[in-house]
Amino acid sequence: MNYFVEGLQGSGKSTLVKRLSEKHPNYTAIHEGDYSPVELAWCAYVDRETYKQILEKYKDIRDEIEKKSFAEDDHVIICYTKILTDIPGFHKELEKYEIYNGNLDSEIFRDIVLRRFKNWQGDNNIFECSIFQNIIEDMILFQKCSDEEIVDFYKQIKEVLADKPYEIVYLQADDIKSNIDIIRKERSDDQGNEMWFPLMLGYFDNSPYALEKGVKGTEALLEHFKHRQELELRICEELFPERNIVLRSKNYKI
Repeated sequence: MNYFVEGLQGSGKSTLVKRLSEKHPNYTAIHEGDYSPVELAWCAYVDRETYKQILEKYKDIRDEIEKKSFAEDDHVIICYTKILTDIPGFHKELEKYEIYNGNLDSEIFRDIVLRRFKNWQGDNNIFECSIFQNIIEDMILFQKCSDEEIVDFYKQIKEVLADKPYEIVYLQADDIKSNIDIIRKERSDDQGNEMWFPLMLGYFDNSPYALEKGVKGTEALLEHFKHRQELELRICEELFPERNIVLRSKNYKI
């Protein structure tokens, strides 16, 4: 069996992954930014020629880059956020090679997602936000897809996953604002300056979706989260009825 732990930001995914890992010590927990066979969040996805150019440009940390690089078909995946360096611009440059944030044409994006889910062969993994969060955020905020277009894409994902052992564990948030308020405080520096939320808000406010709709700010972001949760729960119910468990965020037993 494999577990996909899903839910909104602040719903407690990391905590649940930790609890599942403790309960199943023979399982491997895969977090955002780790090398994953199914998810590319916080990773650069480059062709072989681009990879060579990156190694040459950043030859002072070539060994560190190679240690965090994984060949896959005709591409290389670089877990760049796992590389500690003070070289100016390194992380910012590799960020542009992520598949998210509108960096790719929608057809190329979908092909990569489907191909990696199809090629995945593995067992005893616990994946953190690897089937919904980053894919759906990109499809809503950058590809400006309708709910029906997203549901149709997940029908394709369901098809390529048909022969694989997995279960979606979804943490449903009853009070989205309170959950967000908690992680706003948790993800602040020692002086209480918020580190995560301003970035999240800027990410939303400057997305093609928000700009087209003429919306911005905290309330608009919370409304987006509400909509995303409703859509993800709909996908669970309609497409994965035998493959999902819905738990109340921060109010469950395992």
